[in-house]
Amino acid sequence: MARLTKRLPLALLTAVAVLASGGAAQAGGGPSGHGGGPTGHGGGAGGCGPRTLLFCEDFERLPTGGAASLAWGIDTKDGILTVERHRRDKVLRVHTEGNGRAFLKVDDFAAPGNSFYGRIRLKVDAFPTAPDWAHFTLVEATGTGSAEVVRPIGGQWAPPLAASFWGVGADGGPTGDWTNWRESAPTVEDRWQCFEWQWDATDNRIAVWIDGVAQPEMTTSTTEHGGNPVDFVLPRADTVKIGWQLYQGNPTPDHFDVWLDDIALAPHRVGCAG
Repeated sequence: MARLTKRLPLALLTAVAVLASGGAAQAGGGPSGHGGGPTGHGGGAGGCGPRTLLFCEDFERLPTGGAASLAWGIDTKDGILTVERHRRDKVLRVHTEGNGRAFLKVDDFAAPGNSFYGRIRLKVDAFPTAPDWAHFTLVEATGTGSAEVVRPIGGQWAPPLAASFWGVGADGGPTGDWTNWRESAPTVEDRWQCFEWQWDATDNRIAVWIDGVAQPEMTTSTTEHGGNPVDFVLPRADTVKIGWQLYQGNPTPDHFDVWLDDIALAPHRVGCAG
């Protein structure tokens, strides 16, 4: 009984921390408090600052260890999510084995007019180099009104070029399974980068920025995409997943590590610097 009494305050403190993080993720907590440019980790006010955001998580109020929050859920298979300290800040580590998946999942999401912007900071330890055309996803959105599973941030290993590239993609809908990877957007291992995307329902457009620079070749729309010659129609997004998934078995390497920070979904562009 004495041991239980000693442990009780720690359990209560942990519960309070989780509850506090839930409120921060919806309303915005304090800024990340770290400097650094687009390729550094974070960027000062780039965390959950005092803005009107649809969703925000900078992990600062979460305890280190197994990731959990009242503001979001988890979708994993052969993968885990943990909160780790990185220098002065906390980040989410995504670890998967083989072709596993591990996602932070924002449920009951609703954007005005089904149009919104997203921003994440990410670092990928290594990208797949086998099998041929290995395909990976870091952001995925689904919803009602369309069967398309939309992947604003993802990419693919292209064996003819012996490199992997970023590209918008989709699956499960009339346009089929495709990744619109572009040579103008090569992946970079082991470096923090800031990724933004726009989800625009007016013309079913997905646009992407990397480190604040627009990537027009990656843009997809109703008639311009990488799938079957039919209209690409965005669903009314109600679930957004952020993490990592690889779809092919027996990959090289045989496991993957991704670090995420400063996740924001907003009705306006958030940007990387503030």
